[in-house]
Amino acid sequence: MRDIDLKTLRLLVAVCDHRNMARAAEQAHIEPSAVSKRIAQLEADLGTPLLLRSRRGVEPTPAGLALLEHARTMLFTMDRIASDVASFSSGVKGRVRLVATVSAIAESLLDDIASFMREPANRNIKVDVEERFSHELVRHLREGSAAVGVLWDHVDRHGLEHRPYRHDRLALAVHPAHPLAGRKSLRFEQTLDHEHVGLHPTSAVHIMLQRAAGKVGRTVSYRVVVSNFDAAFRVVAANLGISVIPVEVCGPVASMLGIEVIPLSDAWALRRFAVCFPSYAALQPPAQRLVDHLVERAAADEAP
Repeated sequence: MRDIDLKTLRLLVAVCDHRNMARAAEQAHIEPSAVSKRIAQLEADLGTPLLLRSRRGVEPTPAGLALLEHARTMLFTMDRIASDVASFSSGVKGRVRLVATVSAIAESLLDDIASFMREPANRNIKVDVEERFSHELVRHLREGSAAVGVLWDHVDRHGLEHRPYRHDRLALAVHPAHPLAGRKSLRFEQTLDHEHVGLHPTSAVHIMLQRAAGKVGRTVSYRVVVSNFDAAFRVVAANLGISVIPVEVCGPVASMLGIEVIPLSDAWALRRFAVCFPSYAALQPPAQRLVDHLVERAAADEAP
């Protein structure tokens, strides 16, 4: 099979988007016959029809839909490659790919990145932020698919360098009518007779709570498992369970939904986050500058 060229893939995507050869050809500034010839050649090379042609237009076949998904991914990647390389010629210093846990993103990380990008010296640095579970995050850093990560510092970071970042405190979100409502503080053990709203089983918070319950010979009873803190708040607001959530993400949401936030008094409920990377010396200058900014901003905010 011959190599598939990018122009043909772009034409295929355009044809599928417009469901019409003529419109795709007009967008590409070529003749419809040229579009048809390229796609016919692609079908011959792959040995299967990609489009169903009729008087009303065209529709992708199952094989065409499968190729379309891959084509969109490939074209997006190629456009990003071209953009990243071209940015150096226009004075942009580069792009930093950062992965972070849901807690870090929900708290101060995005504000810290925004302050970094507002500085005149960093105005041409681009930052991509992706949410990942802790174990995935560490794998991405070790494999080199991300430059910097932000996660809870008790996660196994073997083989990675790190710098201290911010801290948070876990608390219990409860409905005002719940039996635990009205307390000034609670030990986590006191919550285990009640049904919880939890995050994904591979999240750092879930793993921490399972370990804490195991130390007192108990388990956490989950009535609902959700993907993010916003969803957890809404389940708690419906009085369907209680949820352990960082105080730092409660703020206006808890107030708006009428949820009580009760700090946990357990020592482990005070968490420290870390900025991680395989090697600071091996980071590109934009990534080093971002790491330095995150660490310095956190230290300044936490200074007495």
